[in-house]
Amino acid sequence: MASTARRDAPEPPDFGILKRLARDQLIYLLEQLPGRKDLFIEPDLMSPLDRIANVSVLKQHEVDKLYRVENRPAPSTSDQLCFLVRPRVRTMRYIADIVNADKMSGRSRKYKIIFSPQKFYACEMVLEEEGVFGNVTCDEWSFYLLPLDEDIISMELPEFFRDYFLEGDHRWINSVARALQLLNSLYGPFSRAYGIGRCAKMSYELWRDLEEESESEGQGRKPEIGNIFLMDRDTDYVTALCSQVVYEGLVDDTFRIKCGSVDFGPEVTSSDKSIKVLLNAQDKIFSQIRNEHFSSVFGFLSQKSRNLQAQYDRRQGMDIKQMKNFVSQELKGLKQEHRLLSLHIGACESIMKKKTKQDFQEMIKVEHGPHRADTCWLVGAPGMGEVTASPPATALLEGFDIRESTSFIEEHIDRQVSPIESLRLMCLLSITENGLIPKDYRSLKTQYLQSYGPEHLLTFHNLKRIGLLTEQTAGETLTAVESRVSKLVTDRAAGKITDAFNSLAKKSNFRAISKKLSLIPRVDGEYNLKMPPDMAYVFSGAYTPLSCKIIEQVLERRGWQGLEEVVRLLNGNEFAMADSALEEGAGGDAQRVVLALFLGGCTFSEIAALRFLGKERGCRFIFLTTAITSSARMMEAMAEAKA
Repeated sequence: MASTARRDAPEPPDFGILKRLARDQLIYLLEQLPGRKDLFIEPDLMSPLDRIANVSVLKQHEVDKLYRVENRPAPSTSDQLCFLVRPRVRTMRYIADIVNADKMSGRSRKYKIIFSPQKFYACEMVLEEEGVFGNVTCDEWSFYLLPLDEDIISMELPEFFRDYFLEGDHRWINSVARALQLLNSLYGPFSRAYGIGRCAKMSYELWRDLEEESESEGQGRKPEIGNIFLMDRDTDYVTALCSQVVYEGLVDDTFRIKCGSVDFGPEVTSSDKSIKVLLNAQDKIFSQIRNEHFSSVFGFLSQKSRNLQAQYDRRQGMDIKQMKNFVSQELKGLKQEHRLLSLHIGACESIMKKKTKQDFQEMIKVEHGPHRADTCWLVGAPGMGEVTASPPATALLEGFDIRESTSFIEEHIDRQVSPIESLRLMCLLSITENGLIPKDYRSLKTQYLQSYGPEHLLTFHNLKRIGLLTEQTAGETLTAVESRVSKLVTDRAAGKITDAFNSLAKKSNFRAISKKLSLIPRVDGEYNLKMPPDMAYVFSGAYTPLSCKIIEQVLERRGWQGLEEVVRLLNGNEFAMADSALEEGAGGDAQRVVLALFLGGCTFSEIAALRFLGKERGCRFIFLTTAITSSARMMEAMAEAKA
């Protein structure tokens, strides 16, 4: 398995302090409204809050009852109401309705609004327009960072992707900059910073401005993180759109991991109850299979089951003293391990059933191409043979058999297999081909709307605006001319010509980037998924994630030197900053710890790939993301009406 690679990477910093800081600040804010009070919580803050301060902690600080912020009258009878909310206009109107209803009935209450992670001027304006600004007190809960695991931190802002990349709303950039400022003060100072993308550059610049204005609390202490890499999600849409085949990614796609935990239903637990399970490094079973290709998981769980049974069988022939020691020291741990093993076996079975119904194997073939000897994502599963995969003749990812891929998508739409999966495949085809030819675009769009309903018309508009699903225009035909001209002129002149072409039509340039960075591996013989040679294993050896390849190359070169052509194809906005004084003062371990910040979301496939790279290179990646994302989450964000 991939986990057998080098293990000399530095230990991750202790991010528990982030939880303690957030909890202490929340308690302080609640105590600013002394006495018993009811707390109204926005639904998408409930799971993050539960990781920071559970119900018992809230009760200790005079919170009487908890309510969800919903579109219905508040049932509370308390004389003090506290609202823990995101800075959203619709939520302000909800609160204003409660206050105005109390005014109409002549009831006097105290109202406190706690914004997380910060309040926006627009919210105060709504309160003022509704005539309640003077009746409420407002505070900010600077809850920017939620540690989900020892190496994953989330800002839990899933709306960041839509707000910035679709709507062009920059309001969350300040939150990102303040999150970086907090991490820098606790675990820095960071001696090297790299990044690519407009949002990454703006976030970095605002963070540096905040650092200059502050007292630089982190100066003089020994840093634990030496490097930081910021990346916009739109730098690499392809990776986010590809079907995930690592275990953690499939668990997320099937059950939807939320705030680091997942609800396993009766089909997994083999009972009539659902169980909420925390998925992190503390789960001894999960920690060993989370980054593995799904085909490797069955063999591991089977072997683990046999080992566990052998440990139970040791009881045979024990004397009384040995049995007593076994019960007091080992039995509890074995039972817990057995419980987790049963859950993950059940999860694997459930994943197989669901993906089989969704024609998952056929979709993988469309993305990766047909494998020789009929090997697939279930290679290595019971009855499926060894854990190897023949080199794929990649379809969508390499551009072979596009007509056949289009036909598969049309059939997928006509059979109404899944509206989200149909959209995902259309977007993947569009991104890899620099847009669909007008005839195919109109045909697929018409078939989709007829199969799934005309209400999806707005979704197509949004996907086109963001560049995920476009049709080729006259400008797209210039790419061949551009490639010929670039051989005859200097890089600078070629860059200017490319900029002119880009102004005619927004292009992903995926094919050219893929060729420059060798994203499609060329392997002689079969690709070993059990002992993978590179990061491409996260997509069955068919494709190396572009985002991860960029990070690998930039860290290796300590900058963007030699990657000028790639940067040009990615539309620039790259940067690399180094502070030699800080670098000299930093310890060796800190220089081997890299904070990778994904603006717009990070997938579990990317996390697995960079963990693999870290083990191979003897470094440690810490993942900071605005939210965990996936192809389904991206498609759903585009389907939503603007709040």
